[in-house]
Amino acid sequence: MSAASVTALRVHRKRQLEERMRLSSLWQDHGLVFPSTVGTPLSHRNVVRAFKDLLKRAGLPQSIRLYDLRHTCATLLLNGNVHPKYVQELLGHTSISLTLGTHSHVLKGMDGGIGSAMDEALG
Repeated sequence: MSAASVTALRVHRKRQLEERMRLSSLWQDHGLVFPSTVGTPLSHRNVVRAFKDLLKRAGLPQSIRLYDLRHTCATLLLNGNVHPKYVQELLGHTSISLTLGTHSHVLKGMDGGIGSAMDEALG
């Protein structure tokens, strides 16, 4: 994880512990990193609603799906020269072929160039 992610999670954990103490007996501990306001699992519907609200506040299209963030993450990592094997593991793909088949269009050098490579090889 990035240093910024670790810092953000520590701040989140501190806030969560304070909320837990404030709610006392109302808090239901399920050991979740991102629970509801009372410690229970989040409802998918509420997560999507909150995501759409964030998109609106950011002036982004409402057509963006939560799943699109996954593709964006993979694209950013591959563009940043992170080895595809690490991206595969992060995404939980069972094979590198799935990762490369889905995201290879963003890899540097995967934009064609076959003709010029042949010209260079054959002189």
